[in-house]
Amino acid sequence: MILDNEAMETRRLRLLRELSRLGSMREVADAVGTTTSTVSQQLGVLAREMGVDLIEPDGRRVRLTPAGRRLAEHAAVILAAVDTARLDLAPGAEPNGTLRVAGFATAIRLHLLPLVTELATSHARLHVLVREHEPPEALALLAADETDLALTYDYNLAPAVPDPSVHATALWTAPWGLGVPAGADVPDTAVSPEVFARFRDQDWIVNSRHTADETAIRTLASMAGFTPRVTHRADSLDLVQGMITAGLGVGLLPIGTPTFPAVRLLPLVDPEVVLRAHAVARQGRLAWPPLALMTDLLARRSAATAPGGPASPP
Repeated sequence: MILDNEAMETRRLRLLRELSRLGSMREVADAVGTTTSTVSQQLGVLAREMGVDLIEPDGRRVRLTPAGRRLAEHAAVILAAVDTARLDLAPGAEPNGTLRVAGFATAIRLHLLPLVTELATSHARLHVLVREHEPPEALALLAADETDLALTYDYNLAPAVPDPSVHATALWTAPWGLGVPAGADVPDTAVSPEVFARFRDQDWIVNSRHTADETAIRTLASMAGFTPRVTHRADSLDLVQGMITAGLGVGLLPIGTPTFPAVRLLPLVDPEVVLRAHAVARQGRLAWPPLALMTDLLARRSAATAPGGPASPP
């Protein structure tokens, strides 16, 4: 009975954590596969056990009280410790089972897929499920426990907001430049604000599924004294180059990428624009042998190679 009670308490903490993340009992119920009334009842029991109110009305919804928010913070730590304890039951175990990975196209194509091929021989009992997603999508899957590893990126000028519930392992970095029409009259020695100022009257092309590059563009444009007119969105590097070729605007491209004949890639310096790739896992999960192995292999491979960027040709 004690074990059942402890399991139930862990479940209640998970419900509280999910309410903190999702903000709606209905969404919590959908996420964990139960009913709204069950979620409400279990949170009520948890409140009585703790001796404090954990939720309060907020219009037709509910919200966490200050005590509820604080307990949700503790819950994240406690649940991570529980996950770690479960993994510790099989220390040093041979990696096996199914590892779910969600990541952006370049990371998958240039880093993950070669490792999957190698692992098919070296660790035949380990199966990798791959899903292509931009960072916001991959991190949402990670938060919902629908993937085990998220391959993400941000930029030095648009850093990701730290999340204490996850652990990010740094992978590679890659400099980016500005893709412009081939005939543009801009010296290669111009610093970033000067480069941007030359195209203040142009339309700008940004990613359609992530906002990091748009943030970097707006930051540099601000340094150049103007607000960029963002009009086109695409998550394929080939499509970005096609748009530049068609005269639709200018946009960021990774340094070193082969360019179309009608596209010129200008370096950006002072400041640079640098993409930073990460392997992200939930706290308490990194000791799981399949996840530990893949993270280590990605870090080792990243030390030797550097991909072009977050998008790839169709």
